[in-house]
Amino acid sequence: MLHHPSRLPALARFGDRVATGLVDVTSDPAALDSAGFWAVCADYEGRLTCARFADVGEEPVPAPAPGGWRGPALGEWTSSLDHRAYTAAVQRIREYVAAGDVYQANLCRVLSASVAPDADVDALTALLARGNPAPYAGTIRLPEHGVEIATASPELFLRRQGRVVESGPIKGTARTEADLLEKDYAENVMIVDLVRNDIGRVCTTGSVTVPDLCAVEKHPGLVHLVSTVRGELRDGAGWPDLLAAAFPPGSVTGAPKSSALRIIEELETAPRGPYCGGIGWVDADRGLGELAVGIRTFWIDRPDDATALLRFGAGAGITWGSDPEGEWRETELKASRLLAVASGAYEASGGVCA
Repeated sequence: MLHHPSRLPALARFGDRVATGLVDVTSDPAALDSAGFWAVCADYEGRLTCARFADVGEEPVPAPAPGGWRGPALGEWTSSLDHRAYTAAVQRIREYVAAGDVYQANLCRVLSASVAPDADVDALTALLARGNPAPYAGTIRLPEHGVEIATASPELFLRRQGRVVESGPIKGTARTEADLLEKDYAENVMIVDLVRNDIGRVCTTGSVTVPDLCAVEKHPGLVHLVSTVRGELRDGAGWPDLLAAAFPPGSVTGAPKSSALRIIEELETAPRGPYCGGIGWVDADRGLGELAVGIRTFWIDRPDDATALLRFGAGAGITWGSDPEGEWRETELKASRLLAVASGAYEASGGVCA
């Protein structure tokens, strides 16, 4: 039987790396340039949680335990923007593009469903590892600090190796490579320019390059267009400067970023929370770190001790070439497999069950 999450030990899991023995928690990004191993969650709205752990080891994600995760039924999810509201918002963004206010804006909706108060995100991680493996999968379980996250993110937000930093923006999603549209490639190039500008604010002049542009990556049930932006941090710049320059991630905001942020604030009706933020780890002792963009991410909200809400975000990049119905379908595509896994309706060997 599961324990109440407040009595579960703090834990962070990234791939086969597991961190336990919580030492301290801070919202100061300068801590990431100090010492120790840190789990990091930066909410889209700007709340930063950095948790330092004493013990870091390696172990595979455990197999799902019978009864370990009891998710909501597929029909129990509600959306912050329903079909009609989402497509209307897509049309509104197209009007902003036509007026010259923005070139692209990412429009997201947050899905919610009730789960048992003893729900444990690490048990959900075990299901995700088998039903939707992802390169930046991770868990951060800090219930006493309001952070309970299980992510199956495919997208690199920031990787740091010493002074070298890298970002891997995703723009363009379809079921197969043949389904990718000209719009997808145009969006990707647009966001690459934005990320180059963001990283360039804290990198040495001339060091920012794009080693890969619009590479096709295959993930469970879909394909993405992924680019790589790389640069070298200028002397004196650290994690606080890097986060300030690059956050929130360009691929989940839009271009120009300032205009896109204003439009998102106007049209979206629920906070994104960890969704579209940054989730990952920093090894300050070795000068290494890897933060994913918080997409394909579940998190638990607890309004009170008796209530637990599982949340999940899905969105799409909107341009003048966007078809409102097509953008709605893209959010459905992005959500369908993950919601099936969380509901227990997905079997890794055979897909969605009846």
